[in-house]
Amino acid sequence: MRRLWLLFAQTVTVVLALYFVYSATRPDWGAPVVAEKAHQLGISGRTPVLLEAAPAPAPGSYREAAARAMPAVVNILTSKAPRRTDNSLLRDPFFKKFFGERHPDGDEEEGQMSLGSGVIVSPEGYILTNDHVVDAATEIEVVLADGRKGPAKVVGLDPETDLAVIKINLDKLPAIVLGHVEQARVGDVVLAIGNPFGVGQTVTMGIISALGRNHLHINRFENFIQTDAAINFGNSGGALIDTHGNLLGINSAIYSQTGGSVGIGFAIPVSTAKTVMEAIITSGHVVRGWIGVETQEITPELADSFDLSRQSGAIIAGVVRDGPADRGGMKPGDILLSVKGQPVIDTTEMLNLIAQLPPGAKAKMTVLRKGRETILDITVGKRPAAK
Repeated sequence: MRRLWLLFAQTVTVVLALYFVYSATRPDWGAPVVAEKAHQLGISGRTPVLLEAAPAPAPGSYREAAARAMPAVVNILTSKAPRRTDNSLLRDPFFKKFFGERHPDGDEEEGQMSLGSGVIVSPEGYILTNDHVVDAATEIEVVLADGRKGPAKVVGLDPETDLAVIKINLDKLPAIVLGHVEQARVGDVVLAIGNPFGVGQTVTMGIISALGRNHLHINRFENFIQTDAAINFGNSGGALIDTHGNLLGINSAIYSQTGGSVGIGFAIPVSTAKTVMEAIITSGHVVRGWIGVETQEITPELADSFDLSRQSGAIIAGVVRDGPADRGGMKPGDILLSVKGQPVIDTTEMLNLIAQLPPGAKAKMTVLRKGRETILDITVGKRPAAK
């Protein structure tokens, strides 16, 4: 009997040993049993078992688009010499809503640093930014997203579109990919990248609220993308990108009564920026057509007084003496209807159509004079530089 008892005890010992060995090598099988037994016995383990999720892409995330574009967006610091300018327009309440980065009265102390943003558009070091970010700068320093710094020089400025091109000399520069803004539609998701208030590189998200915004009186030539992505002071010159990380526009202005973002921001389309940049790199400035006229919008009241059946076109309010329009026979009171066959919708459209004409070329322009349409051959002049 004793012998049988010893055999039974040895068998139980071996079975329990095998059980614990198997439990140790297969924790997912043994742990629930052990945990349940511990619970029954009132024993609590010292180290809790934590469950961790497997890595997975976040649904609805735009981190890949941001990661592609962020290295190409830079911070721009400028030193400006003391100056006193006539900033009567900037003192206007309407303009103060847009240009918060400029000193309101035009006084700037020597050594003052202003923060803005820029976008590297080529590995050669060309950077697109706003004219008002680098205007009158005596020194420009560019800080890359990877922490590198370097001085930059101005290649050219275009105040009429508020664009500027600067250049840095550093190796292995990341360049952004230019997108197709003509394919953009209202409602598309966009990201704004810049350095708001100098806090560091920041990405905000929104949608395209409108396309082709003009008549805002911010720039001479306007064709803005409007977005509700948060754009604040310091974002000027930064990138507006699509969900693939491609550049759609250069952030330029905001509408705000408080100084902060209220969901109305404006970016210059990449198509405009590319045209301006290529002209600046080629010749140092942008060459535009000009005919020397002052224009006025056609209002319903003026349409009645002129007995017009339409409200499209631009009234020629004045003609520069001996200018291209004057030599071509255009007179005050004419209504410009088309430029080289392209209809003139309003004064903004007229300005854009004429600006695209090469100086020295002849262009047929249709005017309405005393109820009759007349075609004029006008030799286009060169638009004077903006003051």
